[in-house]
Amino acid sequence: MQNLKAHKKLERIHHLNFSLLPTPIHKLNNLSRLLNINLYCKRDDLTGFAFGGNKTRKLDYLIEDALEKGFDTIIAVGANQSNFCRMASAAGIVTGLEVHLVLGGEEPKKPTGNLLLMHLTGSIIHHINSENWDDWVAESENLKKKLENSGKNVYLLPVGGSTPIGALGYVKAFKEIVEFERINEINFNYIFHSTSSAGTQAGLVIGKTISDWSGKVIGIAAAMDKEILENEIFELSLATGELLDIKVNKDDIIVDDRYIGEKYAARTKGCEEAIELFFKNEGILLDYVYTGKAASGVIDYARTGKFNDADNILFIHTGGNIELFE
Repeated sequence: MQNLKAHKKLERIHHLNFSLLPTPIHKLNNLSRLLNINLYCKRDDLTGFAFGGNKTRKLDYLIEDALEKGFDTIIAVGANQSNFCRMASAAGIVTGLEVHLVLGGEEPKKPTGNLLLMHLTGSIIHHINSENWDDWVAESENLKKKLENSGKNVYLLPVGGSTPIGALGYVKAFKEIVEFERINEINFNYIFHSTSSAGTQAGLVIGKTISDWSGKVIGIAAAMDKEILENEIFELSLATGELLDIKVNKDDIIVDDRYIGEKYAARTKGCEEAIELFFKNEGILLDYVYTGKAASGVIDYARTGKFNDADNILFIHTGGNIELFE
């Protein structure tokens, strides 16, 4: 009964529809044969809006929340090549909001990739020459105060849009996964995805709880140590669960941080191999920051015998492949 109530409560929460949903799930036949596993992929890189990706789902809820509450300005925070800021800038502009972006990293002489698209939207960009996320957050809070003092009503979007409202996008995504299982008479044993700012994994964990799903959701860390990220996901899961009257089991939060490399966005040999294997075998493009590393985790799990022969593994492609063209 609690699960049914949670689903109904989720459906009553207003959201936009930037995304082309549900995104497809299909078996990766060539990689399955190569790795001797049953590997499927959910193509959230094909959500469509502003080059697509997982952040579109979060923005469906976040932008609607900002509009419903009467805000006229948004601030989005991320790195110079932030997928989230690329999509937030487009979502804000097309819905009539003034958009400010706080971007970490030295301002390049020529914008490329995501940054080029942010410029195309006409968003107001504020560069901060730091790789430290805490510095970005502090700058965004200072900017918020300045804009409010000038008469703006400002809705602040944190790194990755990872708020309880934003995480609802992946609660809904989990419902799509369960529906695919039902229609195709298949049960996934594992769901793998890239995890960094906690929002995607928090939503998936809530979805797992609502659906009484017995498999494991494994986040391959792109940015933080396992302990730190698991705690952040747990805290965000608790807050998201409160919106739907759902309690979370901390044991359901699993992060593997062995594939990050030297630091966030550092290239690794495993990631480079994963990008090559996915493209040559399936025609699917990954990126070096997020999905390539998550895929390298799946490949390593397969090669080291962590899956049983009958296991079905779902890899969520969270987008970001525009990074290949920076």
